[in-house]
This record gives sequence, C-alpha cells and structure tokens, in this order.
Amino acid sequence: MGQCSSTTKMRRKRKREEGGCSESMERNKGCLAMVKERRSRFYIARRCILMLLCWHKYANS
Repeated sequence: MGQCSSTTKMRRKRKREEGGCSESMERNKGCLAMVKERRSRFYIARRCILMLLCWHKYANS
C-alpha cells in the first residue's frame, strides 16, 4: 500500500516538472479571456438597453 501512494506522488511531481502546470496556466488564460469578453459584451448590452429605455427623456430636447 505504501508503494502505491509514493509512486502516485512521484508521478504527480514528475508531471508538474514536465509542464503540467503550463497547460493549466494556458487553460486559465483562455478562461480569463472568455470572462473578459463576456463582461464587455454584457456592459455594451446594458448600455444599449439603458439608452433604449431613456431615449424619450432626450428626444424632446
């Protein structure tokens, strides 16, 4: 039993050294880019809706 756990730890350590972390960092960068894009699209949509709701205030002036 002790050997299995130590070999699992060694495999994890080796995977980190080989670039397992860089793959997860690239995935995180992709997720952050997607979140930024969604946030900006939501901001634009919110501004457009606000303009459509308030257009009558400025239409007469």
